Amino acid sequence: MRIRRRHTAWLAILGVIVAAATLSGVAAPAVAAALVALYALALAASLIEMDSRRLRNTVAASPLTLMRMSPQAREAAERARRRSSFTPAGLTLLDVGLISLHSSSEGMLMRRSRSVSLDDNGVRPYVTLHVQPEAADRNTLIRFEILDQNGQMQFVHEMKCYLRDGEMNILADHHLPLAGNQRLAGAGDCDLRAFVDGALIGALSFTMTPSLKERRRQFGLDADEHFDRLHEVEADDEPVSLEDLLRAKSRNQRQ
Repeated sequence: MRIRRRHTAWLAILGVIVAAATLSGVAAPAVAAALVALYALALAASLIEMDSRRLRNTVAASPLTLMRMSPQAREAAERARRRSSFTPAGLTLLDVGLISLHSSSEGMLMRRSRSVSLDDNGVRPYVTLHVQPEAADRNTLIRFEILDQNGQMQFVHEMKCYLRDGEMNILADHHLPLAGNQRLAGAGDCDLRAFVDGALIGALSFTMTPSLKERRRQFGLDADEHFDRLHEVEADDEPVSLEDLLRAKSRNQRQ
């Protein structure tokens, strides 16, 4: 619900006319009461506008679908609602996050987390959507943005996606390079934003941690082996494909 202010001028004029007719005593009491009631109805209908699209989208989402939303998706969707009153109809954000990629002796490790390291090779954002039948069978534009701790845009990627009924995992085609990226000012709290056809559906904060080299400098240490072991503990996940990573997340949500 929102207030429409473009009708205030003619409503004020109409109010003066109704007040004059009522207070002058020319109109009968019943007629005066009817005029006041009609004016109140016109006032409410003109100033208050219900966002029917958003209301329909909220009602259409089943309780089971809402229960499948991850904590990250709930947080991101709430932040998006506070920034924009428009929500794409027929779509529910089930999950949103980042998948980081790191080279190791075992190959390329992929990890889903809200904390990424500047030692990682790169990071790719993703969203998981539940598409209702009325919103399916059409092409849509998905946009990902990543802002650093200073609010500077570091990653923008748009991709066309064909929506199908049910649950969809949508992973960005490109990644944001991390290791050796001179554009990144350093560690801190960053933001991931996801859009569908220009509408913000999720805004998630995440942490970018400094590289091992920067941590050595901060602590004044040169014990490479100690920090290498520390990094191995942080990235001790076994190699897994991107598809398996997202499917495992979906299974956990359904359970």
